[in-house]
Amino acid sequence: MGALSMLALLITHPLEFRTLVQYKLWHEGHRDITARDQIQYTGWDRPAMRKCWEFLEMTSRSFATVVKEPEGDLARVICLFYLVLRGLDTIEDDMTLPDEKKQPILRDFHKLTVTPEWTFTESGPDEKDRQLLVEYTCVSEEMIRLEERYRSVIIDIAEKMGAGMADYAHKAVTAGLISVETVDDYNLYCHYVAGLVGEGLTRLIAASDKEVSWMAGQLELANSMGLMLQKTNIIRDYREDADERRFFWPREIWGDEKYGAACGRSAFKEVTELYKPGNKQQALWVLSGMIADALSHATDCLDYLRLLRQQGVFNFCAIPQTMAMATLHLCFMNYEMFQHNIKIRKAEAAALIMKSTNPRDVAYIFRDYARQIHQKAVPEDPNYIRIAVVCGQIELWCENHYPSFVQFGEQGKQSYDPDDARTRIVLATEEKERLRAKEKRIQELNGKFAAMGRAPMDPGSQSSIMEVVPFVIAAFLIVLAVGFGGFWALVKFVGE
Repeated sequence: MGALSMLALLITHPLEFRTLVQYKLWHEGHRDITARDQIQYTGWDRPAMRKCWEFLEMTSRSFATVVKEPEGDLARVICLFYLVLRGLDTIEDDMTLPDEKKQPILRDFHKLTVTPEWTFTESGPDEKDRQLLVEYTCVSEEMIRLEERYRSVIIDIAEKMGAGMADYAHKAVTAGLISVETVDDYNLYCHYVAGLVGEGLTRLIAASDKEVSWMAGQLELANSMGLMLQKTNIIRDYREDADERRFFWPREIWGDEKYGAACGRSAFKEVTELYKPGNKQQALWVLSGMIADALSHATDCLDYLRLLRQQGVFNFCAIPQTMAMATLHLCFMNYEMFQHNIKIRKAEAAALIMKSTNPRDVAYIFRDYARQIHQKAVPEDPNYIRIAVVCGQIELWCENHYPSFVQFGEQGKQSYDPDDARTRIVLATEEKERLRAKEKRIQELNGKFAAMGRAPMDPGSQSSIMEVVPFVIAAFLIVLAVGFGGFWALVKFVGE
């Protein structure tokens, strides 16, 4: 943001201004990949890798900041992984390329990406990432240099994704447009373009030894991580995609008769009807169904994040997910998104980045946005119960793993909410455990007293504890006397 923009923000939204200033001062640029002690990991001293980092910055500055979070060489590996998939996606998205040209490139991209000197200069002039393919030698050079444990994962994912993209690209040519019919097709498409990204990242993280090796087997959770992000992007980018004749919303949802019946009308026949005048209410019901579908992956994402232990890896994985929840909340019951692309405010994004540092806080971010979504839902919505269920599942997950009545102070000291009924139960349980421990200790002492021929202690008497005190004091005095006696004898012996 420029100086004038910041000044305008200070006047109109002072709290957001404060958040952005805090982010700029304390968080942005957390890791300097050009620093002397980081070059061995980031590869900044090599022209090819430096160019790769520049391409990453060109794609998205905020995303590049997140990619740099993981420690060691993992950030560099993720950068290359992203650029390989970005190159693949650029080929698939290019509507100027004929299908016969796309097919072999998509299916062989995993081989081309490790072919020295391979480049592609035939992308359409309006393709945002066209230059990446024109100068792809920097990526292939670094991919060839990469360790086998990383390179094999990236090539495997690129092969799977390329095959899936090729199938959908050919289907689009056959049908005359890019469209999805069923929810199963929708899930499969999202798996190819995003679920595989989650799988690849999980395998790379495990291969780097930043997390436990068995993380590589958490493919279902990794797939949900990718689907949550991809479905959020598909929802948010509806109008942009529609203008380019790409329709990723499944007909099974937008063409469902229940949405038309709720408005006393027939179901939509074309997906473009959602943004046509007079269709606002029915379009919002369809949007509600799409968001309910996306939210169904939320608890899987929380399960995945709870498995992570390394801070940089956690930040990298958690920040996009909290951004997705914020975006779903922004889109819910918001007809404006059918008119143009909408995004969360920069201050909100900065606040989420600063807060997304541990599983508990991330879970509460999910919970808070789920509550706000549920508050905006109305009983007339055919998805009202479904929205309530998915939001309730997020709430239940949070209460099961991080009960809200357990509070932590600034020093990390745990306390309980005095106004919550569960506090009385916990305090009663703790008191019961304390008395049980006391009774156990008294039983142990009674066993020792029995061996000495003394009368047993009374578990119910406070004075019984005091009876032990003289024995403890006597034992302490005996040890002290023996110690002093020994010291005195030693001094006397040495003196003589």
